[in-house]
Order: sequence, then structure tokens, then C-alpha cells
Amino acid sequence: MLSYDLLLDAVVFGLLLGCFYAAVSVGLSVSFGLLDVPHVAHPAILILGSYGTYLLGRQGLDPLLAGVIQMPVFFLLGIAIYRIYYEAFEKRGSDTGVRGLAFFFGTALIIEVGLILAFGVDQRSVEAAYIGTSISIGDLRLPIRMVVAFVMALGLTGGLTLYFSNTFTGRSIMAVAQDETALRLMGGNPVRVKQWAFGIATAVTGLAGSMLIVITPVDPSLYRVYIGRTFCVTVLAGLGSMPGTLVAGLILGVSESIVLTMFGASWAPAVAFGLLLAVLGVRPQGLFGR
Repeated sequence: MLSYDLLLDAVVFGLLLGCFYAAVSVGLSVSFGLLDVPHVAHPAILILGSYGTYLLGRQGLDPLLAGVIQMPVFFLLGIAIYRIYYEAFEKRGSDTGVRGLAFFFGTALIIEVGLILAFGVDQRSVEAAYIGTSISIGDLRLPIRMVVAFVMALGLTGGLTLYFSNTFTGRSIMAVAQDETALRLMGGNPVRVKQWAFGIATAVTGLAGSMLIVITPVDPSLYRVYIGRTFCVTVLAGLGSMPGTLVAGLILGVSESIVLTMFGASWAPAVAFGLLLAVLGVRPQGLFGR
């Protein structure tokens, strides 16, 4: 049995970890949840964002500032990836799911091999004043790097929620997710809307990559660890729900932290898949799905 102090530590750390999981999953919530694109290369782009942050960090930039700076580049990358996907698969309308999965698996493999050729298989990390330090609140010791990621995750999910609900383009993205034909009849261009949305999803994933390398060293194969976690958060939330993504990330983070404390690190990766199977069996539309 867990003591009260250990349980409290696990829950607090799980909340911080859960916000981070929400941040790394919010791009997938847009691309897969709203646009119905089988974007299994999402975690590979996350790692690419970490390596971009590493390169900028070597020039003396703060890692999180580097993440913001590289967002326009990732936005253009997202537009290019979606355009290729649309022209090659979605436009033809046949076997989009299966062929699209193959396309994005191939994209993830290309990113992994490219990073190995450029950087090798060794782990890379960054330096900042808040990495390796902590703050004490009573008996709790909170790593500042986790607190920084927590704050950025809240800002990221909150900003996207406001963007989708209070801007014309954001409402267009929500509309294309609900009824693409109706949007076309209203004079909208679904392809351009999806292209823009996929660019946003890729840009925020690049920023999330900077949070990842702040929290832990990265290597080119690390994206495989986050495939299950990001899809778990997205499905648990309810496809396309930004507030749901935050809540689902917190649920996964706390659950994983408690399991890690009770049973050890080897059991923690199984939590995401267990939650994913449970949600698909009990409530396939997710907690906030409609």
C-alpha cells in the first residue's frame, strides 16, 4: 500500500506530467481528431522539433524560445506534408485510410533515419537555468522544468481553444470537421482549411518538441514511446476536443505516475494502452466526444 506522502507526490507529479502529455498530443487532436488524417508520424515530428530546439540551443537560445522561433518552419512543413497526402491519397478517395497509414509510417521512418544520419543514435539534451533545479512546497519538491512545461501546456491548449471558438478560420476548421459538404456549399474551400489546420497542428507539435527535450534527453527512436500515449490522450479526450485533451492528459499522467510508484517503471508504458482499450470498449466517442 502507498503511504499518503508517496501518493501525494505521485498525484502532483502526475498532474505536471499530464499537462505535458496534453501538450504533445494537442497537434494530433487537430490532425487526427478534427481532420480525420491518420497521422501516425505525429510523434516523429515531435522528435524533429526536439532536435530543431537542440540545434538552436547550441546557438545560445533558450529551448522554449527556440521552440517558438521554429514554429513557422514547422507550419510550412505541415502544409507541405498535407498537400502531398491530399494529392496522392485523399483527392483520389480510394483506400485513404490504409494508404494514408502507409504514407505517414513512411514519413516517420524517413524522419528517424534522417536524424540518425545527421546526429547519430546518441541522446541529445539542452541546457537552461531551470533544468536540473527544483522548488520546495512543504515536503514536495517540484522540478522547475516540469512546472515550465505545465504552464506552457496550459497556455497552448487554452490558446487553441480560444482560436477555434473565436476566430473565423478556427470556426471553419471546426466546420470542416463536422460537415465538409456544408462548408463547401457555404463557399468555403475544405482543402485550404484542412491544409491550414494541419500546418497549425504541425507547428504546435514543433513547440511541444522543445518541451520534450527540456524534460528528457531525446534520441531518434524515442518517437515510438509516444505513439501509444498521444493516441491514448486523443481518443480518451474525444476526437478534436481541446479541453478534453487537457483532461485526458491529466488522467493519463496521474495514472501512469501512480502505477510507476506502486509497480515500477516497467509497467508505466502499459497504462496508455490499457486506458485506450478501456475507452474504446466502454465509451468509443471519448470523454468529451459528441
